Amino acid sequence: MNTLVPSRPARRLVIVVRADPVICGHSGEARCLAEVALTRGFDDVRIVTWPLDAVEAAGLPLKPLDRVLPYSPGITVERPGPVGDYRVPDGRYLSGLIGRLVELFSDGVPTVAMSLYLSPHAIAVHEAVQVARRIGPARVTTVAEAVGSDITNVVRECVAGGRFGAAAHILSVYLAADHCVAVSEYTKDLIVASAAALDDLHGTTFARQCRERIAISYPAVDSWPYLSLTDDRIAETLARRGLSRDRYVLFLSRIASAKGIDDLIDAYAGSRSAERVELVLAGRGPHEDAVVARVAATGLGERVRVLTDVDDTEKPALMAGSAAFVLPTREQPEFVETFGIALVEKALAGGGPIITCATGGVPEAVGDTALLVPQRDPATLRTVLDEVVCDWTYEQRATAARRARAHALYFDRTAVFDRLFTRTEPPAVPVV
Repeated sequence: MNTLVPSRPARRLVIVVRADPVICGHSGEARCLAEVALTRGFDDVRIVTWPLDAVEAAGLPLKPLDRVLPYSPGITVERPGPVGDYRVPDGRYLSGLIGRLVELFSDGVPTVAMSLYLSPHAIAVHEAVQVARRIGPARVTTVAEAVGSDITNVVRECVAGGRFGAAAHILSVYLAADHCVAVSEYTKDLIVASAAALDDLHGTTFARQCRERIAISYPAVDSWPYLSLTDDRIAETLARRGLSRDRYVLFLSRIASAKGIDDLIDAYAGSRSAERVELVLAGRGPHEDAVVARVAATGLGERVRVLTDVDDTEKPALMAGSAAFVLPTREQPEFVETFGIALVEKALAGGGPIITCATGGVPEAVGDTALLVPQRDPATLRTVLDEVVCDWTYEQRATAARRARAHALYFDRTAVFDRLFTRTEPPAVPVV
């Protein structure tokens, strides 16, 4: 009797990330890169991430589990379990992650391993590659992508607190990757500045290396769900929510202090817009209860809706149907908007104009197609909101939507994938 032996993959892509159901723009980015990889010669595509109980225990904002979109056939999501017992108080899940990566890297299959977030994902990839190269015919090319919180939440905090070792460790791991990328020019500048501060204190040379090594790879966004919207689908989605097209202002992001949601609530209260449109605050996050309390304090409870169960299938239509999309993001010690994926998604969806702040990498995400207001300035935000909702003509709205979409197409997942993975290919051997 013949036994069928599974065919050996010709080329593998492994992405290590906080994947769905975590609400995070980079989980969506990983999905986009994985989907495009199937069309670019990768026949084994894996997203390696954390078990559900671990992300739930961490308190991360999560999408409704029963409404997470499926991946295409050919993409495998792995959630390695922890290694060790209660005597390993932390690091058990990281050990499980590294162990599975060692298995994937040590079988000789040509592999590109991409980590989104340096801590702990780039650390896990780095450790696994070292082991795989010792025990097997590892053929791995590594790409480490740094996002803003890698610096604000790890490196900059360590530098400020005098924790040289931790900061040196994460920067060393980053620079050990075959390819170092950052999600925006702003993020690269932030990394170099933090590395320079470390160099000044300890005589290291991280800033020079970062300046020379780091390339820019903007987050990949799937354009199709936004470009394929129809009027009927928008109407059906809004009807399920009891909303009408162009009759609400939308905030859709993490409900967290750094997103400036309280500034939006304060701007809406007392505005002319409040008499004409509702305010919809959609998302999940650590400040949900505080937002509900703030809305109640304004006395506008019937005009403001807080939606914590919006899924990926609803998001494009909600964006397209809004009279305006407002994300008054602001810089805080623990978080800076280093790009703004939701802003690109809204631009692709069409609908009313985008109002945001020139924080961090936001100008790179929106170009000159959004209305920018100062951070922490509800009065100016109210003025601009009233202008676009109450005073703009149809022609002004249509022109703004066309310009925003044209800019946002630069971040389409196929274009981003091709620009990024061109770097991972070995140079062609000249024919003599």
